[in-house]
Amino acid sequence: LSAAVSPDPTLMEFEYYIFILCSQVLKAEYIFPQNGQQQMYKLDIGWPKSPEQFTGQTFCVAVDSLHGLVYVGQQGDNVPKVLVFSEEGYFLHSWNDTVEMPHGIFVWNTAIGSSIWITDVGRGKYGHTLKQYSPLGKLMQVLGTPGNAGSSLIPLQFDQPAELFVEETGEIYVVDGDGGMNNRLIKLSDDYQEIWLTGTNGSGIGQFKIPHSVTVDAYGRVWVADRGNKRIQVFDKTTGEWLGSWSGCFSEDGPYSVRFTADYKYLIVAQMNINRLAILAAPPVGSIGDCVMVQSVQLANETKPHLVDVDMRSGAVYVAEIGAQQVQKYVPL
Repeated sequence: LSAAVSPDPTLMEFEYYIFILCSQVLKAEYIFPQNGQQQMYKLDIGWPKSPEQFTGQTFCVAVDSLHGLVYVGQQGDNVPKVLVFSEEGYFLHSWNDTVEMPHGIFVWNTAIGSSIWITDVGRGKYGHTLKQYSPLGKLMQVLGTPGNAGSSLIPLQFDQPAELFVEETGEIYVVDGDGGMNNRLIKLSDDYQEIWLTGTNGSGIGQFKIPHSVTVDAYGRVWVADRGNKRIQVFDKTTGEWLGSWSGCFSEDGPYSVRFTADYKYLIVAQMNINRLAILAAPPVGSIGDCVMVQSVQLANETKPHLVDVDMRSGAVYVAEIGAQQVQKYVPL
């Protein structure tokens, strides 16, 4: 501001400069509504308390709603791969062992404890795997063959698996992969056996071009961000049957991330290349129909929102931004 102010500003000029400065602060803090609608979220400018902990590219974020924790996965050389914060934004600890390139992350809570699942897209000795960790970073389970890219013919052989979603029952939904040879959606049982598998490389019904994110709603439907095809596809979680797709909202850029709000009324979608979050109306039981955008959030240039997660208790939305190398928290109003 000082560079723009004249050496001896008049009172009117000074008031104008203050107005511009305040406008920029408000622009950074609020999601402005469209078409006269009330804004739905406000940026928590105090989260995290120590942003200097972000030293790599922040690819993914996962919320432990039960214990008030936030896990961040970041990529880069000589950086801690997993950072752990409190929901208030205080940095707690980090861990790095046996993680090469975290791409997706998910917290699974059960009656007997919590664990963190990570998809590793690295090309070294740890990559092409799904890994389950304790909250302190102890490796508990590895699915896939570390270091070996898989074939679409073998269910548990992955090639840059992008993300996963774990239900309370322990059943796992995996989108595989992030630019590799596989373009598929897999459902695994709680003992890691294939229940169903769908998808090949292509743009037809049930085919994928870089399936990038997956989530499950309260009505038994699996939602997949089919990034390369610029659409979201929906499947029955029990049978794997294709139920419909959305493409009308993604002409400018494909969906990178899909997560439901805590009340399952809206779907939060990240569009990385246009630096935007889209808030879409979620259909109730019945026809999928076509997408309806309720609001959009235009982020700063080169922010590059990659994957998001939602605190299912408070409703807060966390956005992992690989361009800005940070995670931001939005709280519902």
